Amino acid sequence: MSFDDWMLALHVLSAFSYVAGLVLFWVLIVAARRTDTPGPTLSFAPFTKVGNAAVGIGAGGTIVLGIFLAFSVGDYDIWDPWIVAALVLWFVAAGLGQRTGKAYLVPVQKAQELNAAGQTGPNTELLALNRTSQGLMLQFLASLVLLLILADMIWKPGA
Repeated sequence: MSFDDWMLALHVLSAFSYVAGLVLFWVLIVAARRTDTPGPTLSFAPFTKVGNAAVGIGAGGTIVLGIFLAFSVGDYDIWDPWIVAALVLWFVAAGLGQRTGKAYLVPVQKAQELNAAGQTGPNTELLALNRTSQGLMLQFLASLVLLLILADMIWKPGA
């Protein structure tokens, strides 16, 4: 196996990490939609750390190794349309992911406030925040963009 083959394998492994993190966040979003008390809302924190690590490693690995491969592999150039499309989509996905994280940080902050005030029972405001439609739409859009990146990488339109 050549060095480029190893870099491609790591690039694909990074993509798996990115997708795995996104799937984990979908699981957390579905679970949080039924949560109306501070305790369970705050109990998702360790899982969000794992998801953030998976997405961070995946996103970083795909962009760094993808750019390396665009320069290293003789058949590809960084300005190939499918590579430019992947780069643009990657930045869109990153922006959507950041906005999604901010949307789901609001219920965590509310749960911390409620917990600090000793209010551990059901709270309708917390339930509404856990069911954020903005966060759900942003997560959906980030997932869609990631699927477009995967399709772009598989079929390489314009190559």
